[in-house]
Amino acid sequence: MTTAEWVTRALTSIGRDASGADLDDVVDKIMSRPDQERLWANGIDSDVAVHRDAYVSYLTDAGIDPQLVQALYLQESNASNTPFADDVFPTFNQISKMGIQIAILSDIHFDIRPAFRDGGLDSFVDSYVLSFEHGVQKPDRRIFELVLTSLGMEPLEMLMVGDRGAYDGAAVEVGIPTLLVPPLRSKDDCRLHLATALLDS
Repeated sequence: MTTAEWVTRALTSIGRDASGADLDDVVDKIMSRPDQERLWANGIDSDVAVHRDAYVSYLTDAGIDPQLVQALYLQESNASNTPFADDVFPTFNQISKMGIQIAILSDIHFDIRPAFRDGGLDSFVDSYVLSFEHGVQKPDRRIFELVLTSLGMEPLEMLMVGDRGAYDGAAVEVGIPTLLVPPLRSKDDCRLHLATALLDS
């Protein structure tokens, strides 16, 4: 979801004009600040209150009114605004048929299980390790150890697949073989065949 899409959905949700100057003004306020790193500060996804406070304070400091700040945060925390890539279902289906367990490890501040259920993916998933539920997030090695424990596996029995080198790549520090794929640009990007090719081999 781009910033413009995020703002459009928030404005629309509270009955405001989501076109032209109104949209551009809000997007500019969000994107022009020099302190955007506040929105991805270390530990922000390991505590719901910290995440909310960081976003609310950032948006407020950007000069956005309280009603729109609330709408923006609700949209940011809505899993349906981040659809699954087209190759997720067939990949999970193929991996499941191989008899391989699947764990979802996510730096996230809300429960994404409903999105997996709605997408018909939950039946493929053996474990969810969500940062906000454990108070720890990548690249902290403890979150990778939690995944190993949840599946009862040793590091060399697992393949970590991610698209953020500085975070997902930290799995190698725990001894987990890791495949880093290019970041998702649109939902029709196909990258997960790289994982199934490794698993199949």
